[in-house]
Amino acid sequence: MARTALVTGGTRGIGEAICIALKDAGYQVAANYGGNDQAAQAFTERTGIPAYKFDVADFDAVADGIKRIEQDVGPIDVLVNNAGITRDGTLHKMRPDQWQQVIDTNLGSCFNCARAVIDGMRERSFGRIVNIGSINGQAGQYGQVNYAAAKSGIHGFTKALAQEGAAKGITVNAVAPGYVDTDMVRAVPANVLEKIIARIPVGRLGKPEDIARAVLFLVADEASFVTGTTLSVNGGQHMY
Repeated sequence: MARTALVTGGTRGIGEAICIALKDAGYQVAANYGGNDQAAQAFTERTGIPAYKFDVADFDAVADGIKRIEQDVGPIDVLVNNAGITRDGTLHKMRPDQWQQVIDTNLGSCFNCARAVIDGMRERSFGRIVNIGSINGQAGQYGQVNYAAAKSGIHGFTKALAQEGAAKGITVNAVAPGYVDTDMVRAVPANVLEKIIARIPVGRLGKPEDIARAVLFLVADEASFVTGTTLSVNGGQHMY
């Protein structure tokens, strides 16, 4: 029987690539999205993957949304916490809402979604959780204290939850993408983008499929000895 996977923020960019890779590998896949109904509808028409709208920053909305998915598709064996937003600005100009929105959506969602599926994973003695971090959570980034803090928090969350899940057959890992060719990165001014690419040793932006392949490895049944780790997929831009 095919395992069921949920990808948050799954209808565009990196999330869409992860959904497609999982489906092609034989998983039953559901995608979550937050606001863009048109993009979600187009995604489902294009891929055949159902999309469910709920706010990953809202604990109760997540519980209700995941309950619907499990009724429609099946118990969630694989969770990919990919949803994320940016509200950039230097700290001395940042408003409290810009801080809180990013923390709640990027980091709080990992708790909300994992909490909603962890009991089922423990009962079935199997689970795969992959949290999408960021190179900017590892190295920091000017004008992104909120984003960097949230993504850095994901890496700590991953290590702690991995320790809790290990004895129950649940692995918890993170993937930390570098700069990937998505709508968010394409919005960066051309002169800034040139400087970013110049700092990447392989000489190009990542592709969403590069991140999807890393996720596919970590969620496999055969990856049961890999847990609590962060896999950096950044073209060599940040090594440590």
